[in-house]
Amino acid sequence: MLKLGYKASAEQFTPSKLLDFAVLAEQSGFDSVFVSDHFQPWRHTGGHAPYSFAWMGAVGARTNRILIGTSVATPTFRYHPSVVAQAVGTLGSMFPDRIILGVGTGESLNEVPALGMKWPGFKERFGRLKESIELMNKLWREDRVSFEGTYYRTENATIYDKPENPVPIYVAAAGPTASVLAGEVAAGFICTSGKAPELYRETLLPNVDAGLKAAGRAPDSIDRMIEVKVSFDTDLQQAKEDTRFWAALALSAEEKTSVKDALEMERLADALPLDRAASRWIVSVDPDEQVERIRPYVELGFRHLVFHAPGPDQAKFIKLYSEKVFPKLRKAFG
Repeated sequence: MLKLGYKASAEQFTPSKLLDFAVLAEQSGFDSVFVSDHFQPWRHTGGHAPYSFAWMGAVGARTNRILIGTSVATPTFRYHPSVVAQAVGTLGSMFPDRIILGVGTGESLNEVPALGMKWPGFKERFGRLKESIELMNKLWREDRVSFEGTYYRTENATIYDKPENPVPIYVAAAGPTASVLAGEVAAGFICTSGKAPELYRETLLPNVDAGLKAAGRAPDSIDRMIEVKVSFDTDLQQAKEDTRFWAALALSAEEKTSVKDALEMERLADALPLDRAASRWIVSVDPDEQVERIRPYVELGFRHLVFHAPGPDQAKFIKLYSEKVFPKLRKAFG
């Protein structure tokens, strides 16, 4: 079944406004709401960075059915995985079967300023992520966990408040290594739209499948989720201009992964021309065009589409998209 979600733009709005948008998303027929967990936003000027786990608790209390997840948190540096297991265990016990923990290897922008650390290479970041998933799953499934890994240790650790069914972990990936890990151990796989088609077709999804096969898991045992970047408005120029706030998303991984200052990220993003700033987004005023440009992702096997809109009027987007585009998506893809 197709799931249609809302990406809560934590870097763009105050937590209270963002909460209202999440409530409206549920009322408008969205199936899920996912929020990033950033210590610093992509932009310093006008930026925000609410604490995701506290915010998710507020969303759970204000809503009734919508799935609530991180896309994504990094349970490796700012947070010890035991603390993440405790926080998410609490959320899962309060809102059973509604919480999802999306995780990734992280970015220096969120970890270096908070800790004053030296940003490590991918090998260590990936090793920490893999080990943190193992530890969190143990803490949710076992009592008095003594764990001794390469990066983390616990001694008779117990998570006292946790749901009967462990919170599902989704792994985000932009390359082959993390994609394989998602297939091996995760309940879901997360990536983002707007990149070269061959990345999804030749690298990400085949490696998810390879991980599933290596672990002896069925092909349909993982939720394939993609954040789809859409700028949809009744005015085409406005839809294009709205992407400026999120111009940093058009920077390559090489351009932004090691950037540790929100002001520097803002400077790099503002230097981009509008056409490049808009390049990651499906910009249109036509619902049918939206469906056709989303079609390739669904045909690749993504059945959980989480829509990220860049504009300042999120309430307008939520109502417009749910009324004009959702019926066409559901008719086209089930």
